[in-house]
Amino acid sequence: MSSRRTNFVKGIRDGFPIALGYFAVSFALGIKATEAGLYPWQAGLMSFLNVTSAGEAAAIALLGVGTTYMEIAFTQLVINIRYLLMSCALSQRLTNKTGLLHRFLIGYGVTDEIFGISVSLDGEYSPYYTYGAIAVAVPGWTLGTLLGSIMGNLLPWRAVSALSVALYAMFIAIILPPAKKSKIIAGLVAVSMLASAVLTFICSKFSLEWFTEGFRIIALTIVISLIAAILFPVKDKEEKNNG
Repeated sequence: MSSRRTNFVKGIRDGFPIALGYFAVSFALGIKATEAGLYPWQAGLMSFLNVTSAGEAAAIALLGVGTTYMEIAFTQLVINIRYLLMSCALSQRLTNKTGLLHRFLIGYGVTDEIFGISVSLDGEYSPYYTYGAIAVAVPGWTLGTLLGSIMGNLLPWRAVSALSVALYAMFIAIILPPAKKSKIIAGLVAVSMLASAVLTFICSKFSLEWFTEGFRIIALTIVISLIAAILFPVKDKEEKNNG
């Protein structure tokens, strides 16, 4: 019980900055949701169930032009499919005693940032760590959307846009510590950023609208991870002791 509490509290501590960043970003989404015709409670419920900035932004845009629910559902699948990869990666890091219910609950709250802090932990980790992060991050995301929908128009748009930068700064802060420890990780981060920029430019230049952000992330993740696994394999504990 003590171990569970310790991991949960640690997750809350690490997830608190994420919650602040989420609040700022979702506040802007709440304003957009109101403009698209959603009631505040609808915008808040959407954030609670979806927990994804790109997915919600796309959904709000589609709702604003009156598209069908089927199109919205397919768009969400495409944009958020990268979370399948993240969930699979985290699933391999959980302790063997972690049951299916715990894995489903973690899957609900897997986001880019929560994945980042969870996967950066050394060795196996307890699901209660991720629960702690989710316990503060999801309410921050939901509350931000709700308040943005209710009172967002009282703030100048430039102020809301400025707050949104906090999320990107926070994500950089997540990847910097492991990058400092390993030159290989630092190099892969740099290559990933460059490859993402180049691929985004190509898609924009040649109007490859079908190759969405979600597909680009998945493609880059698979390709770069495969190359890294072949060139820089990670040794397990037995190999390290023998070598």
